[in-house]
Amino acid sequence: MFIEINPDNIDNRLIQQVVDELKKGGIVIIPTDAVYAVACDVMNKKGLAELARWKDVKLSKAHFSIICSDLSQVSEYVKQLDRNTFRLLKHYLPGPYTFILDATNEVSKLFDSSKKEIGIRIPDNKIVQAIVERLGNPMAVTSLHDSEDEILDYFVDPASIYERYDDQVAMIIDGGPGKLDASTIVDCTNGNTEIIRQGVGQIYL
Repeated sequence: MFIEINPDNIDNRLIQQVVDELKKGGIVIIPTDAVYAVACDVMNKKGLAELARWKDVKLSKAHFSIICSDLSQVSEYVKQLDRNTFRLLKHYLPGPYTFILDATNEVSKLFDSSKKEIGIRIPDNKIVQAIVERLGNPMAVTSLHDSEDEILDYFVDPASIYERYDDQVAMIIDGGPGKLDASTIVDCTNGNTEIIRQGVGQIYL
């Protein structure tokens, strides 16, 4: 299914369609403030299994990030943040950043693993924000890469994404052209702060 959502005029009926697919365990291609991503409901075991199958990894070995609605929701999945890390997140989010944080036991249960850390995203994208708020919990996501883990031109154009992936996912959302760069990854685990990957977002530590 291919649906177009105008980020400047959000149609709540379309957002509900997306949420319904996620709650059924479907995986959905969504726009973000960086590259397009593949997402599922993090609370849905069927969805997580499907996302892992799509990525061709075992769920326990997958390095999925989670998209949250706000810092309050983030706090449900990560250990208590120190003052500096909290200020960093508050300053840069929403934005095109993935912050690696120390995870709670809830994350280990969700991913059937001994995960000690989790990537957190709060994209500056109205469509994604509307989906997560309506869903009521985070989405697990992975960037839309090809088999060689490269971001190619067709990942910018939603119509090209549809041609390539229509038979692999439950829904593709056209939220306008994507970006060629992924999010900037910042590791904030164990009291450290280090840029792991420079992407769309500029960050000053």
